[in-house]
Amino acid sequence: MLLTNILVLAVAVVAAPPRFPLPDGFPNPSPAQLLSIQKAAGGFFPSTPLARNLTPTAIAAIQLLVNNEYHEAAFFSELLTNLTNNVPGYCTKDIHPLDRGLLIKSITAIKNQEELHAIGANAILVSAKQQPLAPCQYTFPVTNFKNAILFAQTFTDLALGTVPEIQLQFALDGGDEAKNSVTLGSILAQEGQQDGFFRYAQRKTPSAAPYLTGGAVAFAFDLLQKLIVPNSCPKPLSDLGFKTFQSSLWIEIPKPEPSWPLWLSVLPPKNATLTFSSSGLEDGGSGKYSLVYLSGQNAPLAVPILNYHREPGSKIASFHAEFPFETNFANGLTIAVVTLGNGPFEDAAAVAKATISGTVVIEVN
Repeated sequence: MLLTNILVLAVAVVAAPPRFPLPDGFPNPSPAQLLSIQKAAGGFFPSTPLARNLTPTAIAAIQLLVNNEYHEAAFFSELLTNLTNNVPGYCTKDIHPLDRGLLIKSITAIKNQEELHAIGANAILVSAKQQPLAPCQYTFPVTNFKNAILFAQTFTDLALGTVPEIQLQFALDGGDEAKNSVTLGSILAQEGQQDGFFRYAQRKTPSAAPYLTGGAVAFAFDLLQKLIVPNSCPKPLSDLGFKTFQSSLWIEIPKPEPSWPLWLSVLPPKNATLTFSSSGLEDGGSGKYSLVYLSGQNAPLAVPILNYHREPGSKIASFHAEFPFETNFANGLTIAVVTLGNGPFEDAAAVAKATISGTVVIEVN
């Protein structure tokens, strides 16, 4: 079944914020609106056949992709509105020295591209006789252009690490979904182009490192939940079947600025001692837990939890951990979680399986 023949089946009702449907009709565009979206996106849906049968693992992975694309479409819609309306924090002086016209043109294209990704991922579900997903409500931890473009880089970095894991799973499953791996590869390349733009807009090199950080679906799912308004999803996230970590992990020191969420930090490319806190580490000073980093395509690195402390009666514990950047870490994204045991861990999937507290993302400039 071709994607263009099943769009009518792959629509859903969405809720604010932002207010949906958008002026272009997303996520339920009419044929004329869809044509406008595709033109604004710079291209059209693939005409290659979609999978007709999906394994349970593939269904869950595509459902995650749909949710991820929805939040990206919502984010860029909000960003575009803020830029075009000169909302404080998004005015000409806030984006200097970027060209305002080119920036708005670029975010317009990206917003429309993400809308097509969301509709297309839902269409794969429909082709395989699965229910399409409706969006949740989303909240984004940004109040100005500087933070927004860094946040866009961060969640795009996560997507670049997650999609290859989904492609690998499709190949290992041996199911009908394997035929859509090429399409996922095309989306992956497109996200890479976006990420280069986000980095350039921050006066960084467009490409962070020769080999980017890989991830696991469980980490992407954990971070997606931080952007969703509780109880706002028509289909509960728990129904997707992904692992939910026992507790949350935060990075206390350093923080880029007071308003930044505690699950995200920006660090210079050098060794450091970091301060973390967690809501669920009992007996954390016993040595049975480790702080594990994922950086580049290196093997996961476990470091000891140091100076563990919990006040009597408190559910929150704090601790230190070394950030050994100079031991072959990569610029760009680093993922940090707490695991039971210290490995050795073969890959990100093995880390996710042992994770009990997550997930912190670190951007190394």
